Amino acid sequence: MSIKNPLSVLQIKTRTGEISKDIKFLEEETLNNLRNSKSNNTLRAYKADYNDFALFCSRNNFQSMPTKPQIMALYLTHLSKSLKYSTLKRRLASISILHKMKGHYIDTKHPIIIENLMGIKRTIGSHQKGKKPLLINDLKSLIEAIHQSDEKDLKKTRDKALVLVGFSGGFRRSELVDIEKADIEFVVEGVKIFVKRSKTDQSGEGMIKAIPYFDNENFCPVKALKNWIEESNLKNGKIFNISDKSVALIIKKYANYAGLDGNNYAGHSLRSGFATSTAESGAEERNIMAMTGHKSTEMVRRYIKEANLFKNNALNKIKF
Repeated sequence: MSIKNPLSVLQIKTRTGEISKDIKFLEEETLNNLRNSKSNNTLRAYKADYNDFALFCSRNNFQSMPTKPQIMALYLTHLSKSLKYSTLKRRLASISILHKMKGHYIDTKHPIIIENLMGIKRTIGSHQKGKKPLLINDLKSLIEAIHQSDEKDLKKTRDKALVLVGFSGGFRRSELVDIEKADIEFVVEGVKIFVKRSKTDQSGEGMIKAIPYFDNENFCPVKALKNWIEESNLKNGKIFNISDKSVALIIKKYANYAGLDGNNYAGHSLRSGFATSTAESGAEERNIMAMTGHKSTEMVRRYIKEANLFKNNALNKIKF
């Protein structure tokens, strides 16, 4: 499906039936604004979700655009056999958004959709088992694995900086690979990194992440980043010059080198590892959110709850 013309319904005519040059220009600008309202990664995700729905419809002789709540309900039931509940909710949102961008409407609050989702939730549950967070000891093991690997020295320098900066800044992998040389400012206390846009900042307001020097130079993200920039002779452009998918592959590779199960880790393990580790160390919720950029406390509180499973365990009061 193409979303090159999300305003296909906007064909504004003048009284004479012709589109004036000014109106034509405004229409083109409006189309650009609509395209830019979402990040490229978000649009790709919407399209991938919709394409799966379109394939389902094609196989069953249903109309995918515009579709009906009854068809959406059947699709969600189909997905429930193999996917997580959270994935079903995301697919529904993606399909709804693309309908809107094409000038159509689908009632996602229709009883047949809502009741079906409630039934699915009761059947399969909504608990999400994500990838494991990369905690402090795991992080140290990963860095040691990088040092001992057979990779070329320059690549090891890059991967070490990637892992340490990704963890210490609580970065999403998309944010991490988008860092440019111009976004970095080394200061006396450490480094300031400007994040131009993130998943929860679609308007592009941006935020600054401040990462201080660590006492242990071997695990210091600021030192590692400086070494990478100097050794790679980087003058401008993307710092790491890799895709967001490569971040996950790098984490998995070194996790396996370190004797961990790489299948349990991914790019998000850096971000969740930061949140869980800092929560375990007693960092306040608002300070964790200030670094990760979370707008809602829901996910951060989940990390804190995970960190406190043993720390505040009632069994700690029992003496044998």
